[in-house]
Amino acid sequence: MKYTLSLLVLVALTVFLVLPGAAEEKASNKFIGVKKCSMCHKSDAKGNQFKVWSESKHSKAYTVLSSDAALKIAKGKGLKKPAIESPECLSCHTITADVKLLDKTFDVKDGVQCESCHGAGSAYQSMSVMKEKAKAIVAGLIEFKDEAAKEKYCKTCHNEKSPTFKEFKFKEMWGKVKHPIKKS
Repeated sequence: MKYTLSLLVLVALTVFLVLPGAAEEKASNKFIGVKKCSMCHKSDAKGNQFKVWSESKHSKAYTVLSSDAALKIAKGKGLKKPAIESPECLSCHTITADVKLLDKTFDVKDGVQCESCHGAGSAYQSMSVMKEKAKAIVAGLIEFKDEAAKEKYCKTCHNEKSPTFKEFKFKEMWGKVKHPIKKS
């Protein structure tokens, strides 16, 4: 009983202190880039999410746009610019946020990086926020509630609009990029 009451007071206090500014904070979050995220997500003990990402095609998504094949595809689609400069290509191959939302540490050349899926990280990057998942979510961390939500989000890029689309097998592809945080 005492534990339940303490928990309720803690939740109420959190809501009272954190939520009023949460919408403003999320709206002003900046994209900080994978180099900042990797500082805490390189540990094997925690799952080494950086290694999973760096060995995936997502980490090379931007650079592939400078290939001869990408140039040919862009030209064939009638794009006015090369693939590496075309909004139609960049929207899935990197984060294309308003420049005001890109921190000086963010590098577009890092391709599809952490914040492409998890949201701009400037407000949730600190250890004090990240160690409490609920606090991180309030600060802008996007966490998908289930596999169906993940698949729906992945399909915003992995779909028939892509000129190189074949078939997107979510379970198989997710197996290549999943990166859970190990509990310690």
